[in-house]
Amino acid sequence: MPLRTALLAGVMSLSALMSAPAQAFSDDEARRAILELREQLRQVTEQNRQARLQLADQMEAMQHEMASMRGQLEKLNWQADLDKRSSQDQSGGHTTQVADPQEQAAYEAAMGLFRSGKYKEAADSFTTFLQAYPDSQLAPEARFYRGSSQYASKDFKGSIQGLQAMVQATPKDPRAPDALLVVAASQIELNDMAGAKASLQKIVKDYPQASAAETAKSRLKLLQ
Repeated sequence: MPLRTALLAGVMSLSALMSAPAQAFSDDEARRAILELREQLRQVTEQNRQARLQLADQMEAMQHEMASMRGQLEKLNWQADLDKRSSQDQSGGHTTQVADPQEQAAYEAAMGLFRSGKYKEAADSFTTFLQAYPDSQLAPEARFYRGSSQYASKDFKGSIQGLQAMVQATPKDPRAPDALLVVAASQIELNDMAGAKASLQKIVKDYPQASAAETAKSRLKLLQ
């Protein structure tokens, strides 16, 4: 029974009871009618309370679902931004070329795997390249793409370790601020929010002119 209808019926019953001649009801009948009316009102009140609780639970569940969807969308946007940055030339149009054709070929083979989305294989290939050519001019780029590949293949700890070492060894490399973005993304995946904030703040502080700084600022607002 709808709440309004039940309440109206209750009020009408009570009015009829009060307006009826005294002789129409015995004391027991009047008392019984009043008790029945009170029970009806109690049931209606209880149903109303339960309905409010159910509605509150449904609203809370919807809010959690919407927050989760926003988080997933933001994560996808960040991943898309990282993918875009990884594919962009950060060298100012001067792609590094080395004299040793085998060294160049080894690097290009790893890059081919990365561009094909074979991130686990790409990470292994970049590791092999760095072991064979640790002092290569291409080493910073190889470390960046290895870390990006590890992030994409969910090896978050490996990504953090390798990219932090890259930034420490070559802090002026054009890829350094983007490497820190990947570090922050990996730290968030590991629920290390304090570490992620520190990585993003380092970008803003040490690389204020880099395009990654604007991305870092927007991510810091989301982490507050």
